[in-house]
Amino acid sequence: MSFLSLTASAAHTGVPVERTAPAASDIALFVMAAIGVFLVRRALRKRFIKPRQKPPVDRDGTA
Repeated sequence: MSFLSLTASAAHTGVPVERTAPAASDIALFVMAAIGVFLVRRALRKRFIKPRQKPPVDRDGTA
């Protein structure tokens, strides 16, 4: 129980600080979300892409 009280007291000093810019964790979270959206969109595009049909071949074997 004492470990939890130590971590809770060390996480916050109780003094409010004015934020002038986003924290590094906010930027990292945004980057990870953007990468996740990119990967999901790419996977869905690959999944639902229709295969291209080959052009018909003449009887003599030429295109």
